[in-house]
Amino acid sequence: MRDRDTFRSAATELLGPRGFTYDKDLVEPWLTDWRGRYTGKAVGLASPASTDEVLRFVKLCSAYGVPIVPQGGNSGMSGGATPDDGGESVILSLRRMNTIRELDVAAQQVTCDAGVVLQTLHEAAEAEGLRFPLTLGGKGSATIGGLVSTNAGGTQVLRHGTMRAQVLGLEGVLADGSVLSNLVPLKKDNRGFDLKQLLIGSEGTLGIVTAATLRLVPQTAQRRVAWIGLSSISSARELLLHYEKRAGDALEGFEVLPHHCLQSVLAHLPDSRSPLSSDHAWYALVELVAEAADADAIDGLAEDVLHSAMERDLIQDAVISASEAQAEAFWLLRESISPAERAIGPAMQHDISVPVARMAEFVESASPEIEKRFPGTTAIGFGHLGDGNIHYHVLAPPGAVQGEWEMTDGKIISAFVHDLVTEFGGSISAEHGIGQMKRDELSRLGDPVALGLMRTIKQALDPQGILNPGKLVPLAPDAPTP
Repeated sequence: MRDRDTFRSAATELLGPRGFTYDKDLVEPWLTDWRGRYTGKAVGLASPASTDEVLRFVKLCSAYGVPIVPQGGNSGMSGGATPDDGGESVILSLRRMNTIRELDVAAQQVTCDAGVVLQTLHEAAEAEGLRFPLTLGGKGSATIGGLVSTNAGGTQVLRHGTMRAQVLGLEGVLADGSVLSNLVPLKKDNRGFDLKQLLIGSEGTLGIVTAATLRLVPQTAQRRVAWIGLSSISSARELLLHYEKRAGDALEGFEVLPHHCLQSVLAHLPDSRSPLSSDHAWYALVELVAEAADADAIDGLAEDVLHSAMERDLIQDAVISASEAQAEAFWLLRESISPAERAIGPAMQHDISVPVARMAEFVESASPEIEKRFPGTTAIGFGHLGDGNIHYHVLAPPGAVQGEWEMTDGKIISAFVHDLVTEFGGSISAEHGIGQMKRDELSRLGDPVALGLMRTIKQALDPQGILNPGKLVPLAPDAPTP
């Protein structure tokens, strides 16, 4: 990097005191990732207020050779928005770019800046009788730009798809400061490559998302959530097939969890209680939804599907939410699993996917194998069975020291889990991204042809390597370590 002080002066002149700071107290909160696993250093924090300011700042960074670490809500799970400890990077925060530019009710679409918080978008859509069909636990801090850049998932992927499926148009600033402007959606556009797809899921390594046009769907008029007791995860798979056949498009979510997870949540969450009167090896949380025209039929559908499932001995017990409050209570149990498990002690947490048809087989074979190979551990899987994404946690043996265990036995365990996932034809990252946490594992297990294409695209779009270096894209085998 050329002279640090000169760069800071130029950045301050360009963006103003609100737009650039290197005050230690103001920068420090953004140097550590959400999970607290990575902490870096930065030459400053840039907070542009418009796409024009972003492009001019990127050109400035290019001229000075300053690496850029784009950051949305800093709620990522893989360290993708955290700078390294070299202190030569600048954090580029999109949080000030928080305008909903246009919400078109008739077209059921919305165009908004990258810094719009997911919950804010939910509320804006709901005010117009619509909804944005993607949600997750961090909706109060996650931003649209971050969700696009990581191709985020969530609990509604089964019906609506990941963030990639919600993006109709995109605006982004490339490494040379040019702007890819493709915000106007066309149902048919055969002018070559769909370039917006390069930026979706690229984690800021190919360009900086500044705005997106997103699809909206009609607001749900009614929903019913069932909490179901099951004998095994194989039964859950059969139940999923049953719901897909009998409920069709009304099936919005299908989550599974073992009894261990429910026990952990009940111990962790004040005033919580099990929805069923008896314990079961596994549970399914199933949500059916209806728009206004079908609202009156949702109760009958929910009861019919459960009744027919019970007749086929697919379930052991079940309860259907009688109110919105009870539905929220059911979902709270599911959403509290991760903090409840963290409260128990150290754990290696894996965001994996395998083909949906093989998920039950994976869990039933992997868990005993891991617990045998690593005595004292407990392996549990929970999450989005409907789309093949299980959050697979391996809890440390009692007495394991936080931090120390993760860096020793934990790393060996994660490599073993990733090997098993690869054998099943799955992915080591289903919805949390690669970031810096899984880059080496992607290099070890990824398809060489696919990795080569990723490096080629990165070199073509970012020849200086200034966009989020050290994230997502593995180095070539013969490349020198930076």
